[in-house]
Amino acid sequence: MRWFYFILLLTTSNSFAETSVEYFQNGTQHTLTGHSHKSGVLYEAKNSKQTLHLATLDWPPYIGNNVCNKGWVYQFSIALLNSKGYSVYIEFLPWARAVRNVELGRADILMPEYFIEDTAPSDYVDGKTRRELLGLSNSFKGGEIAFLKRKGDTDHFTGNLNSLKGLKIGVVRGYQNTPEFDAMMDNGEFEVITSVDDLQLVKLLTAKRVDLVIGDPQALKSSVAYSSLTKPEKQSLLSSIEQESIPLQYNSLYFAISKRAHNWLLVLEDINEGLYQFNNSGEIDRIIRATNTQCE
Repeated sequence: MRWFYFILLLTTSNSFAETSVEYFQNGTQHTLTGHSHKSGVLYEAKNSKQTLHLATLDWPPYIGNNVCNKGWVYQFSIALLNSKGYSVYIEFLPWARAVRNVELGRADILMPEYFIEDTAPSDYVDGKTRRELLGLSNSFKGGEIAFLKRKGDTDHFTGNLNSLKGLKIGVVRGYQNTPEFDAMMDNGEFEVITSVDDLQLVKLLTAKRVDLVIGDPQALKSSVAYSSLTKPEKQSLLSSIEQESIPLQYNSLYFAISKRAHNWLLVLEDINEGLYQFNNSGEIDRIIRATNTQCE
């Protein structure tokens, strides 16, 4: 019996092995090792300015608990903040909860986020816009936004969103999509069905509960590939969907900082400076290449 508990303990410990993060700054390599902390992982910085609490989501291939090395956005975000002297406590949450926690000041940074329009209303603070609650960083690399349909269906989107009026469209609750689409959605010009995540969105589409779903096609397909579904179930879902021929737009990604966070303006300034330095040095591209190479 003692051996059983020892093996169980060893197995459990290995399952919580944390992902290391590596980055280069001024020609020097830095390696960070996180450790379990509360419901997430803590990466500590030497002589830390403060600990920033990041709320994120499972959004493969960009970031995810089950993605190799947690994805390049995970690696990049921790590296960037550490390079500016911050310790990072990061936890994965359902997106709507992550948004709520940061807007209410229960976490410091929401990432990765799409651009937030000045008029976008908060779902959690009455009478407030999201930009009144969140400070948005400069942008970094993102992905395409498009509609997915059932394979074999004719395209619905002509390039003008008015062509979609009257259709049932699946969206993830709390996601920003494009300014025009979100404005029309808020005005009730589409019949919208909400889901909690990308995987549920794909299931809504294949179950014929919606006509289209909107999102990053790469992320939508990866949500199936990285799910706990069986191989035949994954193949069935992926073979049943396809992207419409006309994409909506390219969406860059951002960090959204809670205006209730300690020193939020200084944090925003440091993030923007770090983004400039990582772009200028090519470090963001190196992190993406390294993550992709290690995960082939």
